[in-house]
Amino acid sequence: MLKQLQMGLRAFLLLASRVWTCICFLLKKQVRAVSQYTLVITSERVPANILSVPTIRKQVVQHQPVKYEIFPLSPLSRHRLSIVKRKVLVLDLDETLIHSHHDGVVRQTVKPGTPPDFVLKVTIDRHPVRFFVHKRPHVDFFLDIVSQWYELVVFTASMEIYGAAVADKLDNNRGILQRRFYRQHCTPDLGSYTKDLSAICGDLSSVFILDNSPGAYRAYPDNAIPIKSWFCDPMDTALLNLLPVLDALRFTQDVRSVLSRNLHLHRLW
Repeated sequence: MLKQLQMGLRAFLLLASRVWTCICFLLKKQVRAVSQYTLVITSERVPANILSVPTIRKQVVQHQPVKYEIFPLSPLSRHRLSIVKRKVLVLDLDETLIHSHHDGVVRQTVKPGTPPDFVLKVTIDRHPVRFFVHKRPHVDFFLDIVSQWYELVVFTASMEIYGAAVADKLDNNRGILQRRFYRQHCTPDLGSYTKDLSAICGDLSSVFILDNSPGAYRAYPDNAIPIKSWFCDPMDTALLNLLPVLDALRFTQDVRSVLSRNLHLHRLW
């Protein structure tokens, strides 16, 4: 009798083990399915200081606004800022803050039918040219925030007649993009243009550049933040992702002490 009970118990434990294994398999499969849901970040315009972040849903995508709060500084933080110089943030334009194409371009990088944020009409070599300009997602919010932390300078390898018009649109009468440098201020080098940061600020501990082209700052890798080139992705969040870093960087004595640690990133794009 005892032997039969032992055999029955073993059979029950074996069956329970197989049932549990089956349940674990189904749970893991469900977790994998959930992890494959697509996250989408809306590119719709929202009020100042309001950003869109994704909410996971199957088939139905919903968005929930959150704020990137700028809290009052603590006494210690205010003291820290008072003993360091205000930094200069140099901003590239094309493929960093905006992307544009003009009349007659054979292969557009922007999906046909996508409306530009603004159109520029300029005359180049006595020929009228229209540029259709698309702003990188969240660029207005980005400029609003970083202009409170840094002196902003535009440095583009584009011609002044075009670059100045783009900078005017991005500034939007806010007076935050007053200092500007154009192609004539660049140095031709191996078929491209390099940008001399020392011409902007003699103190290299207090100046750095945000640019999608490593060749533009080849002489100043310790004073640069690389950013992936942007052409048309409406879900791009690169500018938003930089805000925490830029928030902290303004407290440093020398920006190179931090940025020199990121040299490996310059090879990505």
